[in-house]
Amino acid sequence: MTAYRQRLRGFIAGLRMAAMVALAGAVLAACTGEQFQKGYILPQGALEQIPIGASQDQVLIVMGTPSTVATLSGEVFYYISQRSERKVAFMQQSVVDQRVIAIYFDKNRTVTRIANYGLQDGKIFDFISRTTPTSGQEMSYLTPIFKLLSPN
Repeated sequence: MTAYRQRLRGFIAGLRMAAMVALAGAVLAACTGEQFQKGYILPQGALEQIPIGASQDQVLIVMGTPSTVATLSGEVFYYISQRSERKVAFMQQSVVDQRVIAIYFDKNRTVTRIANYGLQDGKIFDFISRTTPTSGQEMSYLTPIFKLLSPN
């Protein structure tokens, strides 16, 4: 009977170890990071489907309803999004990316320019033309949007 008890004790110790490993795995799984998407989600390849000269209706079919619309020298559709993540559960979210896709139309409602604005080195930056917009009506409209999106 001594050998039987030793095997039984070994089996019980193995079960305890397995239970502790499973519990530790469950605790660690609860602590994994999460990603959050707010606002507009850009469909894969959508911007490539909108050539310069496309109609406003084509843009609406491909991109959907804009987050907001402005009238500068023509009309502009703005699609606003923000992506944030939380590295550990129950911690505060940190912003990973903020984007404003702007599609500019002329008086005939055809696309004249497409811009994909984001923040680079703390400044508004167009990731399509690789430039920082200059002062004027456009900047006066984009700056409050990015301030509204930023968590601070």
